[in-house]
Amino acid sequence: MIRVEIDSIRVSLTSQQRVVVLREVEGDRYLPIWIGPFEAEAITIELQGLPRERPWTHDLMKSILDELGATVSHVIVNDLRGEIYYARLVMELNGVEKEVDSRSSDAIALAVRMRVPIYVAEKVIDEVGILPESENTQAGLSDTEEAENLAVFRDFLNSLDIDDAGKDQ
Repeated sequence: MIRVEIDSIRVSLTSQQRVVVLREVEGDRYLPIWIGPFEAEAITIELQGLPRERPWTHDLMKSILDELGATVSHVIVNDLRGEIYYARLVMELNGVEKEVDSRSSDAIALAVRMRVPIYVAEKVIDEVGILPESENTQAGLSDTEEAENLAVFRDFLNSLDIDDAGKDQ
């Protein structure tokens, strides 16, 4: 299991679809998961600490678990089949560990409310996790080209006579 945190929730400008972006805590990979607008709103509202007049569905789930004495230890995005992510709520009730199947978006929304860690199975993040591209990669520059550009800039800086800076010519 790889621990992740919510990096951001984004909206596609072309389709208005929402995506929650998870980021490895001890790594560089990201995992984008497309979610519904209501789940995106539920996660965002909780992350921002915005007040609600009445409990939302995930608030209700938390209240039920609290009233029953169940504690959620963590959630895990454990599988990907086709384009659908699967998740599990890992909880304890009366001294017995239980796992409950969940949509990934609901598991994340509940994890945020219960302030528990979110994990992703290694096989999932190995399959679809992405590494961010550096600015040079996005610009189409290789590491060699980047080093050459920096060398030219460094040579220019070294040619400047800093002692004469600010003096009237």
